[in-house]
Amino acid sequence: MGTKGSPKLSQVLQKTPKHEDRLSVCSKLCYAIGGAPNQVAGSATAFFLQIYLLDIAHITPFHASLVLFIGKVGGAITDPVAGFFISKSKKTKIGQLMPWMLGCTPFTIVSYFFMWYLPPFVAGRVIWYLIFYSLFQALTTLFEVPYCALTMSLSSDQKERDSATAYRMTMEVLGTLIGAALQGQIVASAHASDRCTVYRTANTTEYPQSLHNISSFPEPLGFLSHGAKVYMIAAGVIGGVYLLGTVILFSGVKEKDDPYALNADQAIPFFKGLGLTMKHGPYIKLTASFLLISTAVQLEQSNFVLFCTHMTELRNSFQYLVVTILVSAAVSIPFWQWFLQHFGKKSAACGISWMIPFAVMLVIVPHLSVAYVVAFVSGLSIAASLLLPWSMLPDVVDHFRLLNQHVKRPETLFYSSYVFFTKVSAGIGLGLSSASLELAGYKGGACRQSSSVIFALKILIGIVPTILILLGLFILLFYPITEKSRKETKQALEQLRRNHPSCNNLFENEGNTLI
Repeated sequence: MGTKGSPKLSQVLQKTPKHEDRLSVCSKLCYAIGGAPNQVAGSATAFFLQIYLLDIAHITPFHASLVLFIGKVGGAITDPVAGFFISKSKKTKIGQLMPWMLGCTPFTIVSYFFMWYLPPFVAGRVIWYLIFYSLFQALTTLFEVPYCALTMSLSSDQKERDSATAYRMTMEVLGTLIGAALQGQIVASAHASDRCTVYRTANTTEYPQSLHNISSFPEPLGFLSHGAKVYMIAAGVIGGVYLLGTVILFSGVKEKDDPYALNADQAIPFFKGLGLTMKHGPYIKLTASFLLISTAVQLEQSNFVLFCTHMTELRNSFQYLVVTILVSAAVSIPFWQWFLQHFGKKSAACGISWMIPFAVMLVIVPHLSVAYVVAFVSGLSIAASLLLPWSMLPDVVDHFRLLNQHVKRPETLFYSSYVFFTKVSAGIGLGLSSASLELAGYKGGACRQSSSVIFALKILIGIVPTILILLGLFILLFYPITEKSRKETKQALEQLRRNHPSCNNLFENEGNTLI
């Protein structure tokens, strides 16, 4: 078939023939493994940072809420900033996105380690954890934004991108599992119930009956020292995982040119492009829906360990319950990938609601057997909530690209703003969560908490996530991209690649392009 485009466009098309759209299994695996370390660290942080700040670092719930909220919001602010500089950066021999991922990795490892370090001073601990948690969030953003945008640069074929996303999500869930399992097994002794027995033995007195007195006693110094040590060991191990994952990503993934950048000489300004994304109907609905759902999952993760630790029957099993959640999520990713391919992506969202009745059941009947059932079903729902937004976002980008072809590399705009909103919502949720514990009277390091704290934890892992998930699923009902329209968009983009007309001929009226 003859070509009528410009020489530059002909060169681009020659570089992206049909057979090069296919990705090898090795490339998909390397791409997937590259993102796993972020999930390893994120899992350890999501499940254990709050209880670490409260029971090991001994900062108040209010100060913990400030650390979690400001850190998340600081990381969120980095997202559009990262998107701006990445979109303005020049392409190098290893691509436009890869240098950002390689450059931030060493600093991410250092900030992660010091985030789990217990400084010898007491007065400035809140500032210490605020600085290093904020740095860690910002640096992971500098990795996450280009890594997520890399999906669009792997292949122009929608099925190949969906397949790479499934590989990525499977590996990220495995990374989440590894992070929780490593952290849980290494630090379990810092939260074991026998620390209270040691306390009684060390003080040669009966343990006080008053909850107020129990809460006011400090943690035994031996356990405090041991707890700080095991948390630093876990941080060092996960730092090594970071380094390994980045090396594999760089070695096995090749960043390709944007096959639809037909008018690259007229790249739209970043903030103008960002404004266009904020007016794109499918993106607004998708983002609003999964912001609520992801906040619900964050609340479950951050408060589940606390809830289990302070329920007598679950205290010594919390690390196994966490592993059950993540094993269930990991093994169900292929099922959800199959489901969304055969029944549609919106239909797969029903799986997110499965965790609701079981979470409520755990709150009402907090027994170990019930907890394992809840953990298993929650894993299925978490897998669906992780896979769906990242599988649907490329469809939104393709839809936007078809209507706004004059925007160069729109995936950077979409992914950076999506991560921004996700982190802001998570920061608000975690901040309010810790603030609620402060109001309920949580005492850091206490072997037993008051009934008001237990009630607050039940609300945070039961009622609040239920409301957020139901609201998110309701908004998703109005998401306009169906399987039929998705296929039509794919065919239209393929036609563009074959005929490569200029943007001016394709879109005579930009004002009517937005839905």
